[in-house]
Amino acid sequence: MTGSAEDTHPTPGRLAALLIDASTEAVSATGGHAGGVYLRCRTPGLLRLAVLAGLPGPLFRPWWRLHVDRPFPVADAYRLGVQVVLPNATETMRRYPQFAAGLPFQFGSLYIPVGAGAAPFGVLTVLRPSVADAAEVLGVRDRMARVAQDLETALRGLENGAETVAWDDDPLCVRPAATRPPVERLGRFAWDPATETVTADEALHLLLGVPPDGFPGAVEAFARTVAPSDPHLLLAALRGASVGRPPHLPLYLRGPEGALRLVDLWSAEEAADLSGMWTGAGPVKGIVLDPGPAAVADAAADLLPDGVFCLDRAGLVVYANPRAAHLLRRERIELLGRPLWETVPWIGRPDVEDHLRGALLAPEPVHFHVPRPPANAPGPRPSEGDWLSFAVHPGPDRLTCVIRPAAGMRDTTPADLAPGHATGLSPGPDAGTGTDAGTGTASGLVPPAPLYRPIVLAIALTEAVTARQVSAVVMREVLPAFGGRRLAIYLLQDRHLYLAWESGFPQGFLTPFEGVGLDVRLPGVETLTTGRPLFFDSMQQLTDAYPGIPLDATEGARAFLPLIASGRPVGSCILGFDRPRSFSTEERTVLTALAGLIAHAMEKAQRYETEAALARGLQQALLPRRLPVHPRVETVGRYLPGTQGMDIGGDWYDVVEAGDGLALVIGDVQGHGVQAAATMGQVRSVVRAFALGDRPPDEVMSATNHLLIDLDPGLFASCCYLRLDPATGLAQVARAGHPPPLLRHPDGRTQVLDLPGGVVLGVDPRARYPVTELRMEPGAVLALYTDGLVEVPGGDIDDGIGALRVALAKAGGPGARPGGRSLAAVADRLTVAARHAVDRPDDIALLLATRRDAR
Repeated sequence: MTGSAEDTHPTPGRLAALLIDASTEAVSATGGHAGGVYLRCRTPGLLRLAVLAGLPGPLFRPWWRLHVDRPFPVADAYRLGVQVVLPNATETMRRYPQFAAGLPFQFGSLYIPVGAGAAPFGVLTVLRPSVADAAEVLGVRDRMARVAQDLETALRGLENGAETVAWDDDPLCVRPAATRPPVERLGRFAWDPATETVTADEALHLLLGVPPDGFPGAVEAFARTVAPSDPHLLLAALRGASVGRPPHLPLYLRGPEGALRLVDLWSAEEAADLSGMWTGAGPVKGIVLDPGPAAVADAAADLLPDGVFCLDRAGLVVYANPRAAHLLRRERIELLGRPLWETVPWIGRPDVEDHLRGALLAPEPVHFHVPRPPANAPGPRPSEGDWLSFAVHPGPDRLTCVIRPAAGMRDTTPADLAPGHATGLSPGPDAGTGTDAGTGTASGLVPPAPLYRPIVLAIALTEAVTARQVSAVVMREVLPAFGGRRLAIYLLQDRHLYLAWESGFPQGFLTPFEGVGLDVRLPGVETLTTGRPLFFDSMQQLTDAYPGIPLDATEGARAFLPLIASGRPVGSCILGFDRPRSFSTEERTVLTALAGLIAHAMEKAQRYETEAALARGLQQALLPRRLPVHPRVETVGRYLPGTQGMDIGGDWYDVVEAGDGLALVIGDVQGHGVQAAATMGQVRSVVRAFALGDRPPDEVMSATNHLLIDLDPGLFASCCYLRLDPATGLAQVARAGHPPPLLRHPDGRTQVLDLPGGVVLGVDPRARYPVTELRMEPGAVLALYTDGLVEVPGGDIDDGIGALRVALAKAGGPGARPGGRSLAAVADRLTVAARHAVDRPDDIALLLATRRDAR
């Protein structure tokens, strides 16, 4: 196993060992900062982070659990079985804005599914340095894919051995192998100002990574090599030392990677008095020290006037000088080997955690200020001006943190959010799901919500279009962030409030409040009529304000938020908490802002649902109620509306008697909503009219194309028109930008009829639509469909068509009669997966036809 022996969790068995090895190997193979494995768990639809290598687990608690239907890269890789490559932050924001809002740092990432098919095991992920283009990481992606393949093989072996491959615990946090071999930490040099040359010992060559023959002898070049960010400071100190004024304390300088370096200087006279000092030419001598946990580094760094401590990539303090311990008000023995936020709990603020995540994931140093509580009083508000300034410099294996007092700072943190109250980490976007969701800290305090929570909610709400979807987003994004357990959303209709969503309340408790009028004295009503949010720290406060109000618990806090959009009342939102708690000024401000976002989303959802109801009624009126019955031809149609966005679209099918034959038609108008449904009705009417006149398929397509252009609805349509002679089985087909039909022969052979076609209708008035002839034998099954049945986001439509062809071949039909399956049963079988899909982005139409024998 490549993880450290000091891993923060014990490994429970073979499964953990496999996951740890895969994670650390993936990090090494890709040059990543960190990596891990998400694994399925016993809760359906939920992935859990099983192993996290190279990052402190508590700092990344918001991403310990992810729903498979979330718009996150891990979820897409698992659900769709695709590799997700995000080379940089720009691409991450473009494709996954919710994920980027939570980790707004400059890094790239890769996600490789582990296993394929209906039940994949999980996802292997790596976070790595940002690059300009995805092509630059194709090589490392392939190496990582091989690691994922090896892991899948090993997990299959466990599964075949009757072991359960699932993860229901917190993640194991391990340290990957160091990115560079250890080097000598201390090197010596001498400078002769007469010749302007610098000489160095072998240890300094190793420390600086410069061979002896490549050592920069010129003092300016030497200064740039030792301290590329601050060469002028080193040059000034050298020149001062050459005239007898060396610095009283070692210099703190930054190396090429921003890591800490110490330089101490002596004049020639001082050096002569130091027994054992390396004797070399020149009147100025010095040492360069790379601070670390070694004793010699500790001794030198102890001289610094600023506080210095180092964190490894698991978040443990591996070094702290006395000044750092003094500023943090902890003994060094209390700091070393422990997570910083455990031994210094007042640092566990959401803003500090965000800065530390940035330093771990991005190459740039970060700077911030933290209010420090007075000595011996960790809970109260810090005194004015008692702030610390932090500078955190990333390195490949650790963070170097420099702290010093910050004068002139005023504390703007509300008393309820003062250090000492922020003793834990905020639950993430998926906390609160399941019975083990964290809602507070070890001390029972509820962590403050991240300041960027309104941004995350606003982005999430852009994808919610129904009241139920909006409520689900609130449940997922808002409630866990504040440690809540109950949620109720009421919407206003005809001056009464009706329940739109509830979660966490006892069964039936909210029933008496259904349909209450605006004249009833209840907090959920008064928060809307007054426009003021109401906060109650305990049930006692609530009963004091509203005597006799029914209660669902004996303790706990409640927040009642008015949902008001553009000055118009929309409804009320109720948040419930299991324990008494206070609401800080910041929390009240954030919750009020969130209520405004929820109100606007709910108002949009109500408009959507009104329009959707109109579109649904229009479409139901336009789709055929029943298909014509013919003695020689059986037809079956299916229509499924989409479940994302405006779920009523322009897909349709039809069967029309055309002379002595039948016209089989399927089409798809671009877009969704009332306009798409109305345009579909116009196109269907035109096609039907020409079909009743028994016009050839190419004329039907051309005439419909011209009419759609003349109507100019701003939409186009695809269509497939087939005229079938039931007696002979001869069919003539014309296509206008529509997916090709499928034909299952009586012997079971199934083919894609790749017929020539023209462009979609409504675009080019000169378009031509060639006609192709084919023959349907008795017992053959013809399938016409729209693209919603075969398109998967991020996938190739040809793959979807191929999968439908295989499904039709397996479904059988009237020709072979496997198991006596009817044509209706075949249609149901082909649409079963779509019917059970949670998020279906497009509507679906399917039309099947088969010829019967003459007898």
